[in-house]
Amino acid sequence: MTTIGVFDSGVGGLSVLRHIRSTLPDADLVYVADSAHVPYGDKPQHYIEQRAVELTRFLVAEGAEAIVVACNTATAAAAAKLRCDIECPIIGMEPAVKPAALATRSGVVGVLATAGTLRSARFAALLERHAKNIEVITQGCPGLVEQVESGDLEGPRTLSLVERYTRPLLSRGADTLILGCTHYPFLAPMIRQVAGPAIPLIDTGEAVARQLQRRLLTELTDTRAGAGTCRFFTSGYANTATLIMSRLWGSAVIAQPMKGAV
Repeated sequence: MTTIGVFDSGVGGLSVLRHIRSTLPDADLVYVADSAHVPYGDKPQHYIEQRAVELTRFLVAEGAEAIVVACNTATAAAAAKLRCDIECPIIGMEPAVKPAALATRSGVVGVLATAGTLRSARFAALLERHAKNIEVITQGCPGLVEQVESGDLEGPRTLSLVERYTRPLLSRGADTLILGCTHYPFLAPMIRQVAGPAIPLIDTGEAVARQLQRRLLTELTDTRAGAGTCRFFTSGYANTATLIMSRLWGSAVIAQPMKGAV
């Protein structure tokens, strides 16, 4: 039975993990939230690379045969280094510019993301490949990751931030919104409340799960069936992570402390 390691700067990657569980019900999943170091969006590349390597090595030590970097910022900053340093499949994230370009009717797409993702060369290359014929308006969203990390998905502070970041995109004609951070799907109900039901919200969790499935079929040979397990770790406070992860996952989980976390 294949073991998949998944990590994010915090709990946001659970939005990707749920797609992986749905697509690969037989896989054993190991998730690490690097909540002691969240958010990544305002940190330099070398720092994110260091964290990504440490988390990946931890997951490999826990038996992971493939790694999903369930974080747009970490993918942009560290995926290339991980693929050089780690001898297993590495699957990353990227904002869904291509499907958004196909979905827009107005020719204007809005991107909600962290500063780290928006300033990355990887994001610039995405725009060059897929957004030549549309207008892409980007919006950094400081504070949204922290709201999800605290479990505040519905409060007035969160609503205020969502309105602050979403309304300018809509006022400039965006008819499609990209959720460019894995934390943001947990805020989708509130974003829809602000944007309205006619505005598509696009994230890449499902596409990443399908890509992982394809990679496993071609690169790993253990396809035994069984009931897949899930284990959860955090570099932060385990009791706090247990409460937040259980809420976001939709059922009770126990977050274990990541041994050797610094």
